[in-house]
Amino acid sequence: MTTEATQTKPQLVRALKLRDLVLFNLVAVLGLRHLGTTAKFGPGSLVMWSIAAVFFFIPQGLAVIELSSRFPKEGGIYFWTKRALGEGHGFLCGWCYWINNVLFYPTLLLSAAVTATYVIGRGESGLADNWSYVLPFTLIALSVAVGLNVVGVGTGKWLQNIGGLSVYLPGILLVLLGLHGALTRPPANALSYAQLKPDLTNLPLLNLWATIAFAFAGLELSSTMGHEIQNPRRNLPRSIYIAAPLVAVVYLCGTGSMLWLVPKNEINIVAGPLQALANGMRNLGSGGWWVIPLAALLLTVARVGGVGAWLTGSARVAFVVGLDRYFPPAFARIHPRWRTPYMAILIQAPIAVFFLLLSVLGKGTSVERAFLILLDMSLLIYFIPYLYLFLCFMVHCWRSKESRSERLLVPGGPMGAIVIGLCGLSITLFAMIVALIPPPGTSDIWIHEAKVGGGSLLLVIPSLFIYWRAKRKA
Repeated sequence: MTTEATQTKPQLVRALKLRDLVLFNLVAVLGLRHLGTTAKFGPGSLVMWSIAAVFFFIPQGLAVIELSSRFPKEGGIYFWTKRALGEGHGFLCGWCYWINNVLFYPTLLLSAAVTATYVIGRGESGLADNWSYVLPFTLIALSVAVGLNVVGVGTGKWLQNIGGLSVYLPGILLVLLGLHGALTRPPANALSYAQLKPDLTNLPLLNLWATIAFAFAGLELSSTMGHEIQNPRRNLPRSIYIAAPLVAVVYLCGTGSMLWLVPKNEINIVAGPLQALANGMRNLGSGGWWVIPLAALLLTVARVGGVGAWLTGSARVAFVVGLDRYFPPAFARIHPRWRTPYMAILIQAPIAVFFLLLSVLGKGTSVERAFLILLDMSLLIYFIPYLYLFLCFMVHCWRSKESRSERLLVPGGPMGAIVIGLCGLSITLFAMIVALIPPPGTSDIWIHEAKVGGGSLLLVIPSLFIYWRAKRKA
C-alpha cells in the first residue's frame, strides 16, 4: 500500500550510538535463565549450543549485518520483508513479530519478579507464587519500561544500557568462577565423550533445540530503530560483530561452568545461575556472601531492561505498519515533544497487562494452563519472522548477484550467502517442528498438538483479516 507517509522519513531523533546498540543487543539476546534449562540436560547441551551457534546464530548475525547495512530503515525486518517479498508477506511478518512480543513481556516480567525474591533472601519461601507480591511488582516494572521509552529514545536507552551491563556482569562472573573451579576442583558432572554426545532419541532433549534457538534470537531487534541510530549503515553491523561473540561465550562457557559447579540433578531451572555462583563463591571463602543478592539484583534489572528493549523494538514495527495504514492511524503518531512513536508503545501496555492478569491471577487454574499453551503458540509464531529474515537475505543476495551493483558483506559471495541462508532457514524450521513436541507427562499428545498448532493459526488469522480490510479500504 503505497502512501505519502511511507515515502517520507519519520521525524525521529537519532540518539543511539554504537555503545547503545551493543548493550541493546546484549539485553535483547542474552538470558541467563536459559543456562539452567540447558545445563539440566547434561553435557550434551554443550554440543547443541555449538551446533546452534554455527548453523543458526552466525547465519542470523550475517543476515542482519547484510540487510541492515543496505537498508537501515525504521521497522527493520518488516521493511526488509515488504521490499523483498511484497506487502502481504511484509504485513504477516510484522504482525507475527508484534503479537509474539506482546505475549513475551509477561514471561520476562514474571521472571524478574521471581529473581527479585533472591535479592532479599526469600527465593525459596514461596513469595514468588503470591499474586499480591507478583502483580504489583510486574505492573510497576512494566510502567517503568513504558514510561522511560515514551519520554524519548535518549532517555529510554539508559534502561536498556543498564540492563545490558546487568545481564553480562553476572554471566562473565559465572564463566570466571567455572574456570577457577576447573583449575581447583573436580567436575560436579561426568564430562566424558559419551556424556557430550546428545541423545537424539530423547524427545524432550530434541525439544531443547527450540529453547536454544529462542535463546540465540534477537540480533535483528535493534535494526527496527534504523531512523533513530547515528550512522546506522556503519553502527548496526559493528554492534553485531561486537555483541554476538560476547553472547556466544556466556551461553557456551556459562553452561559449562554450571555443569562443573552443580550436579545436573540438583540444578534449579529458575535459579540455576545463582546456584552455580553460590557454589563457585564457596571455594573463595565466606567473604562473598553479598555476591548472590547482588547478582540477583542485576538479573532483575536486566529482565526489566529486556522488557524495555522488546517493548520499544516491536513498537517500531507497529509504528511503521501504522505508517503504511495497515494498523489504525494512532500507531503512526509521533509525540510532538519527545519524538517517539508513543502511541505504538502505549497501546502495547494494556495488552501486556491483560496477559499478566491471566498468568498471575489464574495461577493453579485452567486459566494458567491456557496461558502456558499460549506461550507454546507464541514460540511457533516467533520463528515465522526468522523464516522471512533468511528468505529476504537470500533474495537480496541473489538480486545483488544479478545486478552486480554492490559487493556483499557476507563471505563467499552470493553462493556463500545462499548456503548461509539455507542453514539458518533449516534450523528455524527444525526448531518450529520440535517446539510441537509435548513436554514429558502430557496425557493426550494429539490434543496438545491441536491446541498449539491450531492456536497458532488463531493468532495468525486475525492478521489476514486486518490486511484484507486495509487493502479494501485503500
